[in-house]
Amino acid sequence: MAGLAWLGQDCLLCGARADPELLCEACAGELRGLPEHCPRCALPSLFGAVCGSCLADPPHFDGTLALWLYEFPCDRLVQALKYRAWLALAPFFARQLASRVLPAVDLVVPMPLHPDRLALRGFNQAVEIARGVAKQLRLQLAPRGARRVTSTAAQTDLPYEERARNVRGAFACDLDLTGKSVAVVDDVMTTGATLNELARVLKRAGATRVENLVIARSVLRETGLP
Repeated sequence: MAGLAWLGQDCLLCGARADPELLCEACAGELRGLPEHCPRCALPSLFGAVCGSCLADPPHFDGTLALWLYEFPCDRLVQALKYRAWLALAPFFARQLASRVLPAVDLVVPMPLHPDRLALRGFNQAVEIARGVAKQLRLQLAPRGARRVTSTAAQTDLPYEERARNVRGAFACDLDLTGKSVAVVDDVMTTGATLNELARVLKRAGATRVENLVIARSVLRETGLP
């Protein structure tokens, strides 16, 4: 699979003919979009209305666009980019994001990695995706405008209720964002705690709006997902 997949000739998931795409038609059809959801946090919400949680305790970000649910086969693709460095997936994800109806923004900011984790992984998957989004939409990209200043425990290792506390104070912003609308690009949104903390910092730097653009949204079955 490896040799042909990188050329876009074989499907990255099943190995079937897919040229010129990275996924064959059958596998692409397995990528499941979100059901009716809250426009702010992207969790399931009746009639697509703002959910009760966002009404009661509004997050610092103003909206979330997620391409797919974080489940098979989307999770395999995200993990292949993040942990196996299948960098050909980054422009694929970027094209998918750029093809959607996106909110008007002035600047694209990728979710930053702490330098220690960046050195270990060798690249930041959010930067790779954001670069393609900015190029296709002809927007300014600020790959180093926001910094991760605290090396926190991986969010996936923590209970949901501890994740907000884990990332508190984790970011800094060197940009003057006065009057600007910002799109934050990330791979997966789980509780939204990390994106919320970054949005808080961006708004302290002057941003008027912060919109999340993510590849996948993790949704618990208890939220009403069929």
